[in-house]
Amino acid sequence: MAARKPSAPTAAKTTRRREITTDGHEPASPVVARAVQGAITSSEIVAVGVLNLVKSTLVTVLSGVQDVGAEIGGAAVATVRGTIRAAYTIGADLGLVAREALRGTVAAAESIGGDAGGATRSAARGAVKAAGEVGGDIANVAKRSVEGTAAAARELGLDVAALTRSAAEGAVEAADRIGTAAGRAVRDTLSGTVSGVRSLVGNVRPMPAARNARKSPARAQARRKRSRVAAAKAS
Repeated sequence: MAARKPSAPTAAKTTRRREITTDGHEPASPVVARAVQGAITSSEIVAVGVLNLVKSTLVTVLSGVQDVGAEIGGAAVATVRGTIRAAYTIGADLGLVAREALRGTVAAAESIGGDAGGATRSAARGAVKAAGEVGGDIANVAKRSVEGTAAAARELGLDVAALTRSAAEGAVEAADRIGTAAGRAVRDTLSGTVSGVRSLVGNVRPMPAARNARKSPARAQARRKRSRVAAAKAS
């Protein structure tokens, strides 16, 4: 008996699953992608500014979808990539554009009640990927993306450490896909940037506290051992 050929819907689903696995994220739906493409232009960047353009585009596009959670990541990637490309055509500073694009992404996610962490990670990934496509300075774009995320989080009263971590992860993921050298450059740049952002928060230092907590039992055991040795020598 001959094997049945997959139906068109099944084939489409298979292709879509393969696309997600290869690219690492849920792509924007065709409707969202077309809406974003029509909204992001170099003239609009000049007219309203990157922050307002990215925010208004995401809010407008996502307000018309049923499942915001499923679309926000792909919409963020498409919007930020489109913004970087449009900015490149007019000779704009891609680092500053990335910074404002991430600010706009965080503001939009907060406005519509979406996952700010997921949106930030996707947006940073889109910024770095687009910078690589146009031959821009991906390390600087990654750094500015994290800085923009931190600025937006502080402005909106969100978790600065968590959101900057998400942005850094997205930037590194995109850089690793570009190449080994790109991944190393972004990691080296962000290792200082993320530490600097945490210092601005002041009281957000979970890692040192955790290390101190782990070391406390060992230190207590060492003190007890020294006490027993001293007592044995005295006797």
